[in-house]
Amino acid sequence: MSANVLAGLEPQAVFGWFEKLCAIPHGSGNVTAIGDFCVQFARERGLRCRKDEIGNVVIWKDPSPGYEDHPAVIIQGHLDMVCEKDPDCDLDFKRDGLRLAVDGDRLYAKGTTLGGDDGFAVACALAVLDGETLRHPPLEVLLTADEEIGLLGATALDPSDLKGRVLLNLDSEEEGILTVSCAGGATAQMTLPVKCVPAEGTRYRLEVSGLEGGHSGSEIHKGGGNANKLLAEALAVLDCASPLRLAGLAGGSKDNAIPRAASARFISRAPDGLLQTLTANFEAGARERFPNEPGLAVTCAAEGEAAEGWDRESTVRALRLLRELPNGVQAMSRDIAGLVETSLNLGILRADGGTMELGLSVRSSLGQDKRFLLAALEDLSARCGASYSVHGEYPAWEYRKDSPLRERMVEVFEAQYGRKPQVEAIHAGLECGILAGKLPGLDSVSFGPDMSGVHTSNETLSISSSARVWQYLCAVLERL
Repeated sequence: MSANVLAGLEPQAVFGWFEKLCAIPHGSGNVTAIGDFCVQFARERGLRCRKDEIGNVVIWKDPSPGYEDHPAVIIQGHLDMVCEKDPDCDLDFKRDGLRLAVDGDRLYAKGTTLGGDDGFAVACALAVLDGETLRHPPLEVLLTADEEIGLLGATALDPSDLKGRVLLNLDSEEEGILTVSCAGGATAQMTLPVKCVPAEGTRYRLEVSGLEGGHSGSEIHKGGGNANKLLAEALAVLDCASPLRLAGLAGGSKDNAIPRAASARFISRAPDGLLQTLTANFEAGARERFPNEPGLAVTCAAEGEAAEGWDRESTVRALRLLRELPNGVQAMSRDIAGLVETSLNLGILRADGGTMELGLSVRSSLGQDKRFLLAALEDLSARCGASYSVHGEYPAWEYRKDSPLRERMVEVFEAQYGRKPQVEAIHAGLECGILAGKLPGLDSVSFGPDMSGVHTSNETLSISSSARVWQYLCAVLERL
């Protein structure tokens, strides 16, 4: 990554640290280096810190003069980022830093996700810890590991040395919104055994591409397409016209990211002209169903004579599983207008060798509905001959009617912005629910700057919004 790309941006206290963090590979499951960086940062400043086995980092800072009697405040974010990139991008997320760039008010990474979710939080936390003039209570900075793959760090956290019962979570993506509740969730996995046998006919590659994608929680309601589900639908259409045999599937890489592209290899004896006509008709129908997907494309291309493919029974079971699998918004809240209550996202589709694997993100603000949906997926798996497992389950963050923190943050917001903030619940998962269960009486609010395209290579972070949110954070700390 080129150095000093962000040297002219304000607040430099935040963007200077953000650039250093972006130079360190820190995708989910690969947070050792960035955690070590934060520990070294603390030690160089004489701050007490600890890092646990899973990679969580906690750093303490004494209060400013005059704040000695104030209760401790936890500043919280997560160390890991979702790693998505364009097909032609050669960046290695495990080895390379991000290639930052600025376009007007937009900060982005060339060809990849930016990791503003949640690098902005970590940069702000380091800036607060590094600041000598900021006024604040006793601080406990909690930087969790592997949030994006099931809130693993927060789940494993030992909170016994945390005294704070007021928590500022910097993991939201729209300025002016104070988030006070979120859905619970889980990751479901289905594995279907398939049998490969010699095959005759022409091998084809079917591809769905050009979708916008997005965050499977905060953007699931926007009506975009899911490339994995569209691929399954297109295969079903071709199979109805002339029975085919699958030979491979690939789509998406993260269960919590709506897949932008997916592809399948299959074997067919149908006339090429028929397959091309059916594919073109399917694409036209999909474009009508998803008018907000201008780049949507569905193509089918012959690749030569087939040598091997799945047997017909494996193909039928796979297509049935994909066809019957629910996806997207399942229910809207009956209490909060416009809020998604229950959803799921088929984020990962893989078939390599003798198995087909599906990875799904399941979310609901109601524990009973989440359990019901997970049970329905287990039943579908059994009926199709697939094994089933659930991991990374986390609870919903329930709304707290009496919240002194929320009231104070509304007051500070009005003083800075001259208007009231929106106080909302969201469908995406946040660590506040897990932490509330570990720290009795915890009062939490989540907020953050404007971001777009989160969990996609189109991700951007607003520079001006980041500056205002930083000022807001400093003002909130001073008032607490």
